Amino acid sequence: MLKSLYIKNYALIDSLEIDFGPGFSVITGETGAGKSIILGALSLVLGQRADMKAIKQGESKCVIEGAFDVSAYDLKEFCEEKGIEYDQDSYILRREVLSTGKSRAFINDSPVGLNDLKELGGQLIDIHSQHQNLLLADSRFQMQVVDALAGNKNLLKEYRQVYHQYRYAGKALEDLKDQVRKSKEEEDYLRFQHDSLQEAALQEGEQEELERESETLNHAEDIKRSLYKVHTLLSGDEKGIVSGLKESLSTSRSLAKVYHKAEEISQRLETAYIDMKDMASEIGRLAEDAEFNPERSAFIEARLDLIYTLQKKYHLPSVEELLSLYNDLALKLANIESSGQQVDALAKEVQAKYEKMLDLAKALTDKRMSVSGKIGTELQQKASYLGMPDIRFKCDVIAEDNPDIYGMDSIQFQFSANKNVPLQPVANIASGGEISRIMLCLKSMIAGATALPAIIFDEIDTGVSGETADKMGQVMLGFGQNMQVIAITHLPQIAAKGKTHYKVYKSDDSNDSTTTKLVMLSDKDRLDEIARMLSGSTVTEAAIQNAKVMLGTKI
Repeated sequence: MLKSLYIKNYALIDSLEIDFGPGFSVITGETGAGKSIILGALSLVLGQRADMKAIKQGESKCVIEGAFDVSAYDLKEFCEEKGIEYDQDSYILRREVLSTGKSRAFINDSPVGLNDLKELGGQLIDIHSQHQNLLLADSRFQMQVVDALAGNKNLLKEYRQVYHQYRYAGKALEDLKDQVRKSKEEEDYLRFQHDSLQEAALQEGEQEELERESETLNHAEDIKRSLYKVHTLLSGDEKGIVSGLKESLSTSRSLAKVYHKAEEISQRLETAYIDMKDMASEIGRLAEDAEFNPERSAFIEARLDLIYTLQKKYHLPSVEELLSLYNDLALKLANIESSGQQVDALAKEVQAKYEKMLDLAKALTDKRMSVSGKIGTELQQKASYLGMPDIRFKCDVIAEDNPDIYGMDSIQFQFSANKNVPLQPVANIASGGEISRIMLCLKSMIAGATALPAIIFDEIDTGVSGETADKMGQVMLGFGQNMQVIAITHLPQIAAKGKTHYKVYKSDDSNDSTTTKLVMLSDKDRLDEIARMLSGSTVTEAAIQNAKVMLGTKI
């Protein structure tokens, strides 16, 4: 229930704070007084999009705050899901719109996103504005009515989750098939690349090793000549280093007999002699082995040519990167080979989701069918009371070939106000006054089914008058027995039924500005307002007496 509404710097409102009570309340005022401004401000606090033009001229921001009594409703799950501090009794929804174009939303002083504010607002109050009468012709609105009366909220939520999963999986399947098709087209080329690299049998470090060996073979004669020269210098018979060391060693040993320090010299010369002798032998062997091998040279040249060709072909600078490409190609080919299995597995998943979606869609259809007849019967009873005794109303549940977010059905409301007129879609035949009454009937049925805390009617009485208006007032008064109902009306017959009466009016301030105000009327002021609504700008004695009759014991 809406307990209070605070508005500051919104449109023509400087500052306004008003309390609301339970039951049926009415808001009246002359055309242009600002009833739509009050409603617009309330819509903002319920999560509707903001317009900077709504800020009062010259102000930096506007603030709208609504306090709601929720003691009869369990919102704990919602609060836990959104990370909002839970209060079992009341909630304050606040909206701030800044002149910079930014907007901020709060629930119990906790900052929230606009969608969260809108979601909570949708659970607290329903605003039925004049343009919503046009929704009666909208098949989506008709579906929402049927689902509300069938209690399909949780089932529809589950269905939509599966529906979106099915659509997502279906798209993934199509993408995979497209990818497989493209891969199949590339398979021959990929396999050619793979086989060419596989046939090359490349090894890490191979290129560097072959290049070193090639360099050695290309200089084989120079290497052999130099090695022989070194070998000769070391081990030549007359002037070789090894011979000289051997002679030096022999001399130092002879000297050691008489000169003890020569012993150390002998040991060092012996070590040098052994090392040089071994080195001379090794260099000799290397010189013997240093032969040009044309077959090996041809093999290395061919191997390097293959490596260089592959590097140029694939624009890769090293054998390691060619090997990495080979591994990537092998993986792609393996994926292509297994893609059929992947498609089959995903196709089975899509089919399973489709079947689950169909099961839920059928459950929705069954529940809609179960209430469709009751909707027609109950609406006819309610509409008959509102001056439509010959009304016929039928809710058709039509099977569709393809699923959408509502299931596998569409809804069509069929209507006739007269016995001799066949049923037709409600949009094709109902007048403005008939649509108003049908909408009131539907809203009363929905309110009873969903146990909504509050509902606001913005001139739902458009197109009706007299006895029908009086009965519409009775219907709304009946609403108020179980919930809070606020009606913005221009009809005295409805205004007189309210438990509490508010008036919207414009006031010219001393600073030459006009502001919109909203006040709760006393019994005397209420009598004057009803009389004004009956007679216009000049209130007559007859209008006053008529107003007294309408208000009865209320004055």
